[in-house]
Amino acid sequence: MDGTAALRRVVAAGNEARLAGNARAIARELEWLAAIILQQLETLARTEFAPLPKPPALAPEESPYADLLDRLRLNSAQRLFVALAITPHVRPQALDPMFRVNEGLGRGHTEMGGLQGRSHGGFIPTVETALFLAAGRDLRARFECQRLLDARSTLARQEVVRVEDPAPGEPATSGALIVPADTLSLLTTGVVHKPDFSREFPAHLATTDLDWDDLVLAPSTSEQLRELQAWTRHESRLLRGLGLARRLRGGYRALFYGPPGTGKTLTAALLGKRCGRDVYRIALSAVVSKYIGETEKNLERVFVRAERLDCILFFDEADALFGRRTAVGNAHDRYANQEVSYLLQRVEDYRGMIILASNLESNIDEAFLRRFHAIVHFPMPGPAERLRLWRESLPVACRLEPGADIAAIAADAELSGGAILNVVQYAALMALDAGWAVVRREDLLAGIRRELQKEGRTP
Repeated sequence: MDGTAALRRVVAAGNEARLAGNARAIARELEWLAAIILQQLETLARTEFAPLPKPPALAPEESPYADLLDRLRLNSAQRLFVALAITPHVRPQALDPMFRVNEGLGRGHTEMGGLQGRSHGGFIPTVETALFLAAGRDLRARFECQRLLDARSTLARQEVVRVEDPAPGEPATSGALIVPADTLSLLTTGVVHKPDFSREFPAHLATTDLDWDDLVLAPSTSEQLRELQAWTRHESRLLRGLGLARRLRGGYRALFYGPPGTGKTLTAALLGKRCGRDVYRIALSAVVSKYIGETEKNLERVFVRAERLDCILFFDEADALFGRRTAVGNAHDRYANQEVSYLLQRVEDYRGMIILASNLESNIDEAFLRRFHAIVHFPMPGPAERLRLWRESLPVACRLEPGADIAAIAADAELSGGAILNVVQYAALMALDAGWAVVRREDLLAGIRRELQKEGRTP
């Protein structure tokens, strides 16, 4: 069995285990929710507050659902809100008792809240529903629970449950409880669907058709990358199997630095491909904002979503975000330094792998450097690496013109892998335009001159 087939089987088995684990965990939560609904319905004619029954025990290793509740340290009311929000999606009939009619008015009880959809015939819970179940008619308890659903709450910031905007002029508590689509997918099937680039997740999926064996790096760089590969394979055993979870922070942070075109981005994509994790390249232009506090908000959405995706985050040209702090000369400098301070804390809290790429190690703030597990140098390729890059880049369908000595060209022209690909593309285009399948020496040399001029070097 080849490695790809084996990896697919492991992934499939893991998906099935997560699905089954979620089903068990949610079944227990819904039984608890049903007991709460019954208890609160029985208190409709009374005014006292009935405390919530004790929630079921969590088994974080069992499922993503239990792991999320445990990791966020949700209290009973917050767990109730999560269970209530997902019920219309997994067991809508469990909310049918909320349709109880107020016999004195001939309609539903106002305090139960709730909506009915255009096509969904069941009860759609609102904030009012959540507050009724969690606090009854106790106003103080109601106000305390209401804070657990505002925009600054854990549930909202972690994109677990958010509140839909109510219709204009209606109470804020009439907004429906919404579970974002990717959260719902994780909490039910155990699999999160890959998001598209958007304002909420300004990142592109980094993919490549190449394989690890196609990567051409200096031996020292390849050796440094062994640790990153080992972490992706053995993270769980390292933290749980060896009992180091109490002493080691989760996650892994690495810096790739070196000149442009030396393989930093390709290595990140291939690392994800090899370990079966998606790599998302952050679009800094969509993250960085001139407005105070907006950059942090944008980044928080990225980190929260990425943790749920269990993906590798790749920050290219990381100097723009992780650069050295400056002396405070004005308010702009102060807020810029606050962004760096926020990032310091957030990258440490991230449970997955973060890779930063920069042209120079010295451009990155020293506080970040101290927190990196690995600092990997991507130097310009030497003659041996350049020769391999030339040979593997030249199109198979084209033959070289007699006298075009690739070994001599590789020895003389100090180019990065990206620059070599540009030269090959230029020479192949010239061959196609001339109507023959021969790559000419003069076109290769012309392409080399173009690349050297781009870099400000004299050919």
